[in-house]
Amino acid sequence: MNALTIVLALFAACANAAASVLMRRAATERPDGGGGGDRRTGGTAKGGGGGDRRSGGTAGETPDRRREGGGPAPRAAEGGHGPDASGTPHAVKVRRRRFWLAGAAMLAVSAVLQASALAVGSLSLVQPLLATELLFTLAMGSIVFRRRPARITWLSFLALAAGLAVFLGAASPSAGRATAEAARWIPVGVALVCLVLLLIGVARLVRGPPRAAVLGLASAVLFAATAALLKEVTGLYPQGLATLLSNWTPYATAITGLAAFGLLQCAFRAGTLVASQPALTLGDALTSMALGWALFGEHIALGVRMVPEAIGIGLLAAGTIGLSRSPAVSGKWDAEPAVGAASDPGRAQAEHP
Repeated sequence: MNALTIVLALFAACANAAASVLMRRAATERPDGGGGGDRRTGGTAKGGGGGDRRSGGTAGETPDRRREGGGPAPRAAEGGHGPDASGTPHAVKVRRRRFWLAGAAMLAVSAVLQASALAVGSLSLVQPLLATELLFTLAMGSIVFRRRPARITWLSFLALAAGLAVFLGAASPSAGRATAEAARWIPVGVALVCLVLLLIGVARLVRGPPRAAVLGLASAVLFAATAALLKEVTGLYPQGLATLLSNWTPYATAITGLAAFGLLQCAFRAGTLVASQPALTLGDALTSMALGWALFGEHIALGVRMVPEAIGIGLLAAGTIGLSRSPAVSGKWDAEPAVGAASDPGRAQAEHP
């Protein structure tokens, strides 16, 4: 296996993980998630808590303000949202936009790294390596959301990564052709569209983590198709820019990539990262290996190597089953940042004893 391909694919996986975490953070940003002034001062009594009560020094007073003499509450410079306006709708929108733009930028970096890896390696090698995004996502998500996943979650992700490494090491995917035969794109494209539409239909019937997983799988199929088209583009590029621009694949790559990106946003809004990421990354890997065989003539080793390949698949299955039983799948590990995680680690891990 090409060392440069592996390095580029791993960097692409890391950028993908950063994009996933940042976009999930944008999707879960709420007015109360930023620790607005009212939450910190306690001025949200059930009886009202409007501006007059905050300034009147009567029923809406907090113990801290009574100790300070019962004076009027300090107002922010922008319309009296309290001493901290970080929980206002405008501030929330700004934070969402920043997280989302940062995630989109990381996704663009990942696309460049992925294209570079596909230019020097096979689709069956590059895309499965992107499954290491699972571990990067777990590590980065723990920092961003300030919650440590449960031990079973870590062990499940490690089993997935180990299974992938064993399988790829034994399978040793071949390079195949640089470009696919034109006649093969039509049946493959029809099959992919039908599969994605079927998954979208199933997603409409379920809610919560299952819906996130199904939408993650649908986006994985489209991301694998985008990668196959991107490999075709990198194979056509040496023939000249005019040849590339006159071909249909660059435009199909852009359309498919945008569709995959849209489904990815739906998956992030449907459930937690732990629910969507395994289906996203592993679905991408398996679909890409199938596309590598169907389009580019890539092959994996069989014979005696099927034994370690089976072991790798077993580890992948064990990791998936363990992950499905993890508290993080149905919990709120990445629902919003833990408040006071640094000073109250017990609260940060309350859902994951």
